[in-house]
Amino acid sequence: MHEFGPGDILARLLSGLALVLGTYNPYALSYFHWLTEHAGFVSAKILVGVLLLILHVVAILSSMRSLGVIGIGLLTATFASGAWVLIENGLLHVEDPRVFTFTLLVILACVYASGLSWSHLRNRLSGQVDSTDVTFNSPV
Repeated sequence: MHEFGPGDILARLLSGLALVLGTYNPYALSYFHWLTEHAGFVSAKILVGVLLLILHVVAILSSMRSLGVIGIGLLTATFASGAWVLIENGLLHVEDPRVFTFTLLVILACVYASGLSWSHLRNRLSGQVDSTDVTFNSPV
């Protein structure tokens, strides 16, 4: 059995970044810009849009189930506070709206990665194992 490690967290972070920034980013290299600025390829745009929607729903539901609303709020506050520290120390300049938007999207990707990793991390730290309650009425 594979041990969950730093490489797995990095893979989830890179996947979260690819999903979030591939859907939208302020530098016009995203699904949103392809959809709104280029004509044609309607069937391909619909297919990619549905696939992106599925991936976002999986990331959101996984994060909700592993972290809960309070955990997501605390993680968002933690990542936002980290960005604030970078801004105050002159390491991140958010005067440009594109940089500010990009920073928010990176925070969202970090929340996704944390949500997708948290069950594994908690298991490693505490020895507790998560299981899905079969009586729970999931919307999916």
